[in-house]
Amino acid sequence: MKTRLFLSIFVVAIAFLSSCKNLPGNSTVEAEKTCLGDDAKFSLEFFKTNNQGDKDSKGINHVIIFNPKSEELDFKVNVGLAHNLYTKDDKGKLLKEYIPTQFHEIIANENAKLNGKTPIAAINADYIETDNKPQGLNISRGIEYSGIFKNKRSSFGISGGEPKNRTATIQAGRRKNDILNYNLVGGNGRFYRQGQFKDICQDLGEFACKEATNRSLVATTNKGYVILLVNDSKANSDISLSEVNQELLPDNFDDVLEGIAKNNCLGKIQEGMLFDGGMSPGLYYNNKIYVENAGPIGSVFLIYKK
Repeated sequence: MKTRLFLSIFVVAIAFLSSCKNLPGNSTVEAEKTCLGDDAKFSLEFFKTNNQGDKDSKGINHVIIFNPKSEELDFKVNVGLAHNLYTKDDKGKLLKEYIPTQFHEIIANENAKLNGKTPIAAINADYIETDNKPQGLNISRGIEYSGIFKNKRSSFGISGGEPKNRTATIQAGRRKNDILNYNLVGGNGRFYRQGQFKDICQDLGEFACKEATNRSLVATTNKGYVILLVNDSKANSDISLSEVNQELLPDNFDDVLEGIAKNNCLGKIQEGMLFDGGMSPGLYYNNKIYVENAGPIGSVFLIYKK
């Protein structure tokens, strides 16, 4: 009888201790709940999501989130040139001999290096003219390589200065504070302005809205974080896509971005815009190209680990 009583008490005790693992004060659970945006040391993370912004190893969205203020990161912009970036002729004029350049080339040539280092991450950016010149506002470490829409279209950038003071911006034309014009890449199709979302399907037109559905986009949050996302509508063409894991249409941009922001404690989405889509999207992380299409691109935004 005593043996049975002892065993019963033992089983109850074990069950109680196991249940304690789920109590709010348990350190293991707290560690599991640690959110990237709440981590003071957070710098950069790559993952895949569905169209609700939930992490999914088979997700069609390839996502990079990062903190511009991180001491571990640095940034640069590259464009397709037949010569080295920042090169000037004998008269001191900046050379700009543009050549058609695909994503895998523009992230791996000599101009893609920063202080001898290759980038850890990259995303395609600006549209390109028939003469291979970028269309929008592109500035690499303070040196400008821009096109005819530089004052009209929005651009994304990371300011210069000390890391702790760096700021991510999305707006049209040059910024009034020149330190904000340090690294900028052109884009088009602004769908968030001051926290307000707009479905830009009609602005894009029927083809860009519903047919050329390979998307490349960027968003910033009120906590200062950046979300880079490439939706590859060809990724799962061999299987039946679920409702939340399919081609990304403009009326779903807010669902996926707000989901990513909420799930990772990044704050509220403030600004968002498209990079060149269709034949241009490309995304690279940690020595692997996850998405690349066949078209030449106008510029690329590069991220480095110091």
